[in-house]
Amino acid sequence: MNVIKTPIEGVVIIEPRVFTDGRGYFFESYSQRDFDSAVGGVRFVQDNESRSSYGVLRGLHFQCPPFAQSKLVRVVQGRVIDVAVDIRRSSPTFGQHVAVELSGDNHRQFFLPRGMAHGFVVMSPEAVFQYKCDEFYHPEAEGAIAWNDPELAIVWQVPPADVVLSAKDSRHPRLAEITSPFE
Repeated sequence: MNVIKTPIEGVVIIEPRVFTDGRGYFFESYSQRDFDSAVGGVRFVQDNESRSSYGVLRGLHFQCPPFAQSKLVRVVQGRVIDVAVDIRRSSPTFGQHVAVELSGDNHRQFFLPRGMAHGFVVMSPEAVFQYKCDEFYHPEAEGAIAWNDPELAIVWQVPPADVVLSAKDSRHPRLAEITSPFE
């Protein structure tokens, strides 16, 4: 696998080795040994999957300590723009983000360490999104920031009029309005 570092410490893009022939393709989507060697020791405990249609934007979510989560995300069908925002106050990249296109065609994965807010928007008619977490979900530890916070200046590549949000995701505060739990 090829690991691409990003400007945010700990956030990496992973490109697996894909083997193709006349029958289709094969790749190892996850190997604990290879992940530990290339990225670091993370023990994943929960896998999640969602299916969404064009314009659905989920995020920007995080789990507060002591239930913070690292995530390894990928798309198995369709295409999304996936975003990690550094919300670690002591980080030199606090408030900065990395956006990457994940698709069923490029097979890329995106690793986000604890201390990142995460979100994605669907660019294709439909997308199936999968992710691994290193901590179980705890509803009482939920946190989020506004997807359209002007200070973040995220280019979602979907016109705002086409963005589809849950009621909850439409009411998140801006990053400047929260006390980051990652001091």
